[in-house]
Amino acid sequence: MYYHLVLVVKYRRKVISPSVSDYAKDMFLRISTTYNITLIEWNVDKDHIHILFKAQPNTELSKFINAYKSASSRLIKKNFPEVKRKLWKEMFWSRSFCLMTTGGAPIEVIKKYIDNQGEVR
Repeated sequence: MYYHLVLVVKYRRKVISPSVSDYAKDMFLRISTTYNITLIEWNVDKDHIHILFKAQPNTELSKFINAYKSASSRLIKKNFPEVKRKLWKEMFWSRSFCLMTTGGAPIEVIKKYIDNQGEVR
């Protein structure tokens, strides 16, 4: 199954730079292998990310998302001091997230939609 995940930075702070995006994407790739998840498309704006990924029906998505958000939050704030200054509490990501199955839409349409999101490249 294909999923579209949107994660938003806490307080909608505009802290996602290209280097933060690359770091977050690399972490996604490393953690996703444990959950048998394959990244299809990745795009960011300064305050949120769009991720298209493929997962097996038995993948525990809530555990994966929690593991990713926890690890990436901690390590991004540790490795990017400018982010920590703008987010004074522990969390990098907002507590909520948006996860949608792609339904009947062709994957190429979803990929194009995600590719057209955001300003950070």
